[in-house]
Parts: sequence; C-alpha cells; structure tokens
Amino acid sequence: MTQIQEKLFELQDLGYRDFHSKLMPNICKDKIIGVRVPQLRKLAKELNKSELRAEFLNTLPHKYYEEDNLHAFLIEQIKDFDECISHLDSFLLFVDNWATCDMMTPKVLDKKPDLLYEKIVEWANSEHTYTVRFSIVTLIKFFMDDNLDKKHLKLLLGIKSDEYYIKMSIAWYLATALSSRWDLVIPYIENQKFSKWIHNKAIQKSIESYRITSEQKEYLKTLKIK
Repeated sequence: MTQIQEKLFELQDLGYRDFHSKLMPNICKDKIIGVRVPQLRKLAKELNKSELRAEFLNTLPHKYYEEDNLHAFLIEQIKDFDECISHLDSFLLFVDNWATCDMMTPKVLDKKPDLLYEKIVEWANSEHTYTVRFSIVTLIKFFMDDNLDKKHLKLLLGIKSDEYYIKMSIAWYLATALSSRWDLVIPYIENQKFSKWIHNKAIQKSIESYRITSEQKEYLKTLKIK
C-alpha cells in the first residue's frame, strides 16, 4: 500500500462508502474507500506541497476511486494553462465515473477561453465516454450567459452516442442553457433538434429548475415528444 493510500484509509468512513457506492452503480464497491470530499480537498492541498505530488500525478491508472478524485483536485490547483491541459489529457482517459468527471473544475481554464474551446471540441470527439462528458460539463461551467454561442449547440448536435452519461450531460447542458439564454436555445427544443430521450430529459430537468419561470415551464410541457 502506498503512502497516499494509507492516508486515504485513515480517513475511511464505511457508512459513507456504502451510501456513495449506490450513486455509481458502474463502479465496483471494492474500488471505493469512503472518504468525504472536504477531506479529499484538504488532503489534496497538503499533497500539492509534498514531494509525493509529481510521482502521484504521473502514476496512472490509480487503484481507488478516491485516488482519482485526489488526482482531479490536484489538477484543479495547477496555475499554468498548458500544464493543466497536459495533465487533463493524461488523466481523462482513466476517468470511469460521472462524479470524478463532474467535480473537476480547474480555474486556470478560464484564462484562455479560445484555446479551451479548441480542447473542448477535441474532447467532444473522443471515443472515451467520460472525456466526452467532461467536454460538455466544461461547456456548462465556462461557456454560459454571454459566452454561450450557437456553435456550442452545433457541437453537441454532432455528438452521436447511446452512452447514458453522455446523453444525460447533453440534457443537463440544454436545461442549463435554457435558463441562461432562453431565446437562443428554445428553438432547438421547439424544432426537436436532439434525440427524443435528450429532448424530453432536458425538458424534465428544466421544469425541475428554479431558474426557469413558471410560464416557461408550462410552455416546455407542451413541447414534450410523446
């Protein structure tokens, strides 16, 4: 057992492990130690100043789910854009669940939006499920409101996948985008541009959102595909 694995098992909460494993049915329970996110973030800050950091970041794949999350939180702390992208490219291929994918938000990516979008396009064309999902989640996190553009919707239309976690992220994107730029996005719903499943799931998530008005929710209900 490595030093980092020993630290993680010192923080183990078996009850939390049992609960969290139910949220990720595609991940073997034996891979989950059971460490809460705040504790992982604290450990990541400690590890970021440690001589173990470089070795850990350059040793892939990891054995445990929490090691992956720790890796994600270390990437978040990288302050150089190019270095961050390099580590993301290495790490994303080993991400195997929605939670690790979605919790990783490196702030440095916001410094170069044009270069980031080029990477998003590249990731969106990957054959790896969670690399594609990360591209969509990154669009949600960094390209909403005034940064939302029709080319982003066109990019999502080009993603053809039956993978549940990809389809769900597109629906999540559409629901978020509707609350951000209704007038720009609603024609894609009105004209049924996306698959029936994504279309209806986006409407469902929008109706559940507190950022969508009551009038908008009632209108969306009329657009469901039966």
